[in-house]
Amino acid sequence: MKLIGFFVCVCVLHVQASSFAQVGKVTFQQKELSVEQVFDVITTQLKYDIFYSDDHLDVKRMVQFPALTMGVEDVLKRILGDKYCWRNVGQIIVIYESKELPQVKGIRLKGVVYDEHKNPLPGVTVRVAGTTIGTATDGAGKFSLELVEKKGVLDFSFIGFRDERVAFNQSNDSIRVIMHEEAAQIEEVVITGYQNIDRRKNTSAVTTVKMKDLYIQGASSIDQMLQGRIPDMMFSLNSGEVGVVPKLRIRGTSTLIGNREPLWVLDGIVMQDPVDISPEELNDPDYINRIGNAIAGINPQDIERIDVLKDAAATALYGTRAANGVIVVTTKKGHVGKPVISYNTTVTMRQRPRYSDRSVNVMNSKERIQFSRDLTALHYEYPKNMTIIGYEYWLQKLYSKEISQAEFDMQIAKLETTNTDWFDLLTEDSFSHNHTLSLSGGSETARYYASLGYTRDNDVIKGDHNERYTANLNLNTNLASWLTASFGLTGNVSGRAYYQEELAPMQYAYRTSRAIPAFDDNGEYFYYKKKADDVLLNTFFNYNILNELDNSSYDQEGSSVSANVNLQFRFTDWLNANAIVAYTASHTTIEGWWGEKSYHAACLRKTENGVQAEKGDGTGCTLPYGGELSRSESNNRNYTVRLQLNASKYFGEEQQHNISGSAGFEANASRVKSFTSVMRGYFKDRGMSFVKDVDLSVYPTYVEWLSENTPTLRDTKGNTLSAYLSVSYSYFNYFTVNANARVDGSNKFGDQSNDKLLPIWSASANWNLAEHSWMQYDWLDFLSLKASFGYQGNMPTDQSPIMIIKKGALNDHFSEYISTIERYPNPDLKWEKTTSYNLGLDFSLFKSKLQVEASYYWKHTENAFMNKTIASMNGVRNSTYIVNGGDLDNHGYSVSLTVSPINNEDFRWSLSTSFSRTFNKLESNPAADQYEKEDFLDGRALVKGKAVGTFYSFKFLGLSPVDGGPIFDDGGDNKTVL
Repeated sequence: MKLIGFFVCVCVLHVQASSFAQVGKVTFQQKELSVEQVFDVITTQLKYDIFYSDDHLDVKRMVQFPALTMGVEDVLKRILGDKYCWRNVGQIIVIYESKELPQVKGIRLKGVVYDEHKNPLPGVTVRVAGTTIGTATDGAGKFSLELVEKKGVLDFSFIGFRDERVAFNQSNDSIRVIMHEEAAQIEEVVITGYQNIDRRKNTSAVTTVKMKDLYIQGASSIDQMLQGRIPDMMFSLNSGEVGVVPKLRIRGTSTLIGNREPLWVLDGIVMQDPVDISPEELNDPDYINRIGNAIAGINPQDIERIDVLKDAAATALYGTRAANGVIVVTTKKGHVGKPVISYNTTVTMRQRPRYSDRSVNVMNSKERIQFSRDLTALHYEYPKNMTIIGYEYWLQKLYSKEISQAEFDMQIAKLETTNTDWFDLLTEDSFSHNHTLSLSGGSETARYYASLGYTRDNDVIKGDHNERYTANLNLNTNLASWLTASFGLTGNVSGRAYYQEELAPMQYAYRTSRAIPAFDDNGEYFYYKKKADDVLLNTFFNYNILNELDNSSYDQEGSSVSANVNLQFRFTDWLNANAIVAYTASHTTIEGWWGEKSYHAACLRKTENGVQAEKGDGTGCTLPYGGELSRSESNNRNYTVRLQLNASKYFGEEQQHNISGSAGFEANASRVKSFTSVMRGYFKDRGMSFVKDVDLSVYPTYVEWLSENTPTLRDTKGNTLSAYLSVSYSYFNYFTVNANARVDGSNKFGDQSNDKLLPIWSASANWNLAEHSWMQYDWLDFLSLKASFGYQGNMPTDQSPIMIIKKGALNDHFSEYISTIERYPNPDLKWEKTTSYNLGLDFSLFKSKLQVEASYYWKHTENAFMNKTIASMNGVRNSTYIVNGGDLDNHGYSVSLTVSPINNEDFRWSLSTSFSRTFNKLESNPAADQYEKEDFLDGRALVKGKAVGTFYSFKFLGLSPVDGGPIFDDGGDNKTVL
């Protein structure tokens, strides 16, 4: 690095040269060099910053050296002679003229400089205001000045910190200065995972947020903190349970049946979900993801910032994986200075719902009984499969003359005062807490950050919780003047406990009549008859939700470790390279249990708890003994190797031209092994054992179930080889043009060679108007216009142009091994292609008191994948086939506004808001007649001219003149309009 400074040190009255004995030596390529070239060698090899005055020192002068390797002190003596002297402070060398200064009596001023955490700051520039007199702090943050003036002002400056100004006089013998980090410093660069880009030269749509501005107390994962914080990002959470993964959409939905979630990147490495979940499940609006996503194991306290990449210009380097946007997470790194130990803890209280809450508007027991009376008076006909309980149960007893009117009145009076508090029985006020202990520090040659974390997230639903242990280590070291290394290690162990999803205690508390008791007169569970989940048999079994919770569980255990090594090679001041190797391993176990005393087991057994399952044909019994255990395990291994060459060259008389770029190759290999099984006859409370010696001949339905429900094992391998290129040209800081391209080749893209590779590319530019002299105004800090165009593609990983046959096990009937068709050939399937455009405007006014970011975008997807219903005579499994049948449009805008009325060293007050809107529309007609009524009501139907995921309901026509009931248009006469 070449550094030319204008620094004249006239404050030192005793001229002397500091010793470089411990610094080392420099090596030249030739024996004759200019002074400027010598300074470049010292700066490059020994990382020194050299300050001198161009007005006095002739840096073009040629100097001959007796040897190619010399000590720094000998080199400086040879090129400076007696006319100049030098002084080194830390990693700074100051060169000044050797003139005798008059011995004027003044003052000696000492001091020390700290950061906000009371860590000493080395290398801070200390200067007398309005002069060139100054020095720099040493490794302990201390400085000393001998001054003629007996009073004045000192200016303190340091990269990444706000300038400080402190007055002094002859009574000051020591000064203590606290420097504050520059709030906007972290936002001066955009981190994409492949490059760090100067924000003034950024041409793409990227939103950067510091973690301290994003952090929400009580949230245990970074994705839960994004709601309302990122323009153009839609956040939806269909469950209030702890640890549930929200659905994120960046700039709308660009695919119909593919994965719509954004890509997560941690310190430049793409993260994988712990368990492979099909896109159909992830896209289902009713699906609740309790398992977690790629970032669930990362402690938010270890995160420094996130960068959300939105348009094609920002995501093109990630290839086919980034069609839905990219979220880049950067973790904390060590700092230069003494070790700093930090401890952070938060305690969060969640209050359970109560019937007294304004938002909980349900009937008490008396109101519910009166409602039943009103229905009876109207001769309301109840559904035949309805659970008969409460008023209706006793009324049925009265009508059948099983009880007298007096007994009926007594029972109803009792029900009117029951008022069961389901919220109190099923929920509780909960306390959650998390703790993080971190250690950071280092020197100029090595820096470190390490942390340990623990999180216990307790839900208001009794028994539900999420527990996580995390560890993180980041090391950065300078191995040589041309080589630096970074090492990162992240690990976590987690455990989750939930209720079985079909129980839904919170919904039960909201929807269940308070006239139904939870306990009988003896304090035992009160059971009522609930309709079984069968179609042919109209059977009812005893049900009490407290009993179901006692006899069921859903537990998950997970662990993950990720390691990466990044070597950075510095060839010249404008050319460098880096090599990255990363490895991630995760293991997840999910176990669900239903006990033999549960209603769920009774439905499978076809008898009540304690009643022996009936034997013989026609009983439908699939669980003669015990309970049910479902277990799934998933092992995920992922390897990434990346080689990248980076260049940034300035040229021209004024260094006004800059060409920068990156080119690289990346190889990724993944392997997912999973095992899933459902086992019956399980006794959890009896040593976790299974029933033995069952006479299968008397349970034919159970035998049939056993033959059809064998364990499922999967072993999926994926290999991807990619090449990418990014090139930018800048003229001063006026404007920048950029082009990115990437080619992906994968074993998942089918066998046709012309379809294995799809080039993904983008072109973009920005114009910084505020850099021009004719736009220099005191009130204008920054003004930039951006535009980008890009081309992306996507391909389902399970499609192939040839038929895939799955080898099966031995068939008992034929006594031969069988094979089945796993995937039918799909030779005409093309890439799903998305074209996107982006326009952006960023500006800052009044010394950052007003900052605005605005953008408009349009994305068009053609040949979108769709599931086409096929006649069963074609032999296609499940009667569906993936085709290129959709055209999809997304367009929208966003505006982000930050106002900072007060922003000084003592107090900062800022107000931030953003608003965005996305318009999504299907442009093609996907043959709406293939959908059933339920598809429209559940939001699964795709209709031309409508947004993906639109919910429909029947049109209300009015009240019936006959009985006053509501009348709806069922759409039977015109399905296409519906």
